[in-house]
Parts: sequence; structure tokens; C-alpha cells
Amino acid sequence: MNANRTIRWGILGTGRIARDFAVGLRDTPDAVLAAVGSRTQASAQAFAADFGNPAAYGSYEELAQAPDIDIIYIATPHTLHAENAIMALRGGKAVLCEKPFALNRREAGEVVALARAKGLFLMEAMWTRFMPALSEVQRIVASGEIGSVTQVHADFGFAATQDPEHRVNNLALGGGALLDLGIYPLSIACAILGKVESVQAQAIMGETGVDLTTAFTMKHAGGTLSVCSCSLRARSPGELTVSGTRGAVRMERMFHMAERVTVDVLDGPSRTVDTPWLGNGYTHEAIAAGQCLRDGLLEHPTMPLDETLALMGVLDTIRRQIGLRYPGED
Repeated sequence: MNANRTIRWGILGTGRIARDFAVGLRDTPDAVLAAVGSRTQASAQAFAADFGNPAAYGSYEELAQAPDIDIIYIATPHTLHAENAIMALRGGKAVLCEKPFALNRREAGEVVALARAKGLFLMEAMWTRFMPALSEVQRIVASGEIGSVTQVHADFGFAATQDPEHRVNNLALGGGALLDLGIYPLSIACAILGKVESVQAQAIMGETGVDLTTAFTMKHAGGTLSVCSCSLRARSPGELTVSGTRGAVRMERMFHMAERVTVDVLDGPSRTVDTPWLGNGYTHEAIAAGQCLRDGLLEHPTMPLDETLALMGVLDTIRRQIGLRYPGED
């Protein structure tokens, strides 16, 4: 692809996350929203009217088969991610799939295998991985300023609706704190500390069968430890702290969209580093995916597919430990 070519995006789904991503595309250089697909023509047209009137398709399949689209962003509920990603890949489109990448490791493996077989770009849309705050934390850790890093603490929680039909409480829609919120501390802990060797989890389950609050500790390769929690019933600080032998670096509330990080060391004053982000934050992952397409890459080195598969495996293990199973799973 031409190094300066405009990337033509399609968005599959018209919910809140789809709108957020469409807003992010407005601030993405050399990118355009070319099409949107919904379950109904009316919904697709209403979405399109708010975002420059791209092509509007009244079914996901039509979007997957549509011409003049380079990449499709999957913005449907968790339970549809794998099915929709496979549909887009079969239509010859590159795919950026919203987290969680799939419902489980088996589904994720099927999506990855198809993308690799067809030679198409595929990436999990874990926007935290591309935010400036994480890059700054990784730079500080690598510099040795806080010494030898030994642990990460991260939490993500808010008081969500208790409506049993809402997707976060609905087992049939992949609800629960873990897949919706826990994926954030899980993914970023692994970005900082590396591969997970073992995990231990406990949870408080709700009446609808989903996990309301889950806490898990992970032992990482190299002898480090992360302590993570997520909740649909607690408005937690939402901070992440990386601690070492000489001090710590903290991503302020909410860590997944932190605009600054604070460094505290034993023998020096506390200092704060501003880490502003572009657009509404989603812009960074859109830039990253677009650059991969221009460069002919099938994976992004910051969020490689083997790591996405490994993280899905950790989520499966946590779910087994807390007894969280979704309809139709073996």
C-alpha cells in the first residue's frame, strides 16, 4: 500500500463504543470513515448521518463484502466478536477487533488462524497499549529510575447499572466484570511485566450468573507479580502502580486513559510527567493499525496475536477458577 494512502475504515456495529471510535477517527491522520454496518438500515443511516454520511449498510454481511474498505473495526457485543471478525476476514478485510478479542481462547484461535491463512492484518483493539502514558511508564521502567521492578498493582471498577437485562449483567451477552473491565489491568500488567506463568483468582458472583467483582494475582516470567481487580459494584481509584527497588511510577485515574504519570523515588522529589493523548484516545490505536496496513504488516508488534491468544487463555483460566461460564461453551 502507498506510504501516504488514506486508510478507508468500516465500523461494524452502531453502539456507544462504535461512536467513540468514529469520533477518534476524526482526529486520525490519513484515515476516513468509509462505511458503517448495522443490523438495520435505519440504524446504519442514523449513525452515518452523524459522521459525515459514509456508506450505510443494513447488515453486517453487506459491510463485510462492501468494496473500497481497507479495514473493519468490530464494535459489537463480546459474544459476536469472533463471528463478526471471521465474517470481515472472509470478505477480504483487515480487522481491528474490540476487546475482549473473543469470548474464549478457542474462538480467538479460530479468528487468528483465518487471518493468518488469508494473509490479512488482524489486531485486538486494546487502546491502552497505544496510549502515551504506557509508553512513558515503559520508558521509565527501562531507564532503571525506579530500580529493579518487582510488582504491578492495578484496579478498574465502577458502579454499573443493576438492570439484569443490561449487557454487563447478562450472561448471554458475555457480561461480568472480568471481560468488560478486568481485561484492562490484565493486559497492561502483561505489557509491563511480560508473560504470565500462573494466575489465582476469586470473585463475587451476581444473581444473573456473572462476576460482579473479581480479583486475581499473576506471577510473571522473571519472578514478578501483579495484583489486579475489577468490579461492576465499586467505584475504585482506577490507578496502576509499578513498583521497584528504588521507587514507583503511577498512572493516575483512570489508568487506561491517564494524562500524566507520577514518579516517586527514595532519594529524590516526586515528579509528574504529562502524557496527553490525541483525539479521544482511540485515535492512537487507529493510527497504529493504519500504519501497519501501509507498511504491509499483518500484526502490530505492540499487540501481537500470540499475546492476544495468551491473554485469552489467562481469562479462560480465571473464569474456570471463579466458575464463570457462558451459554454454549463446552
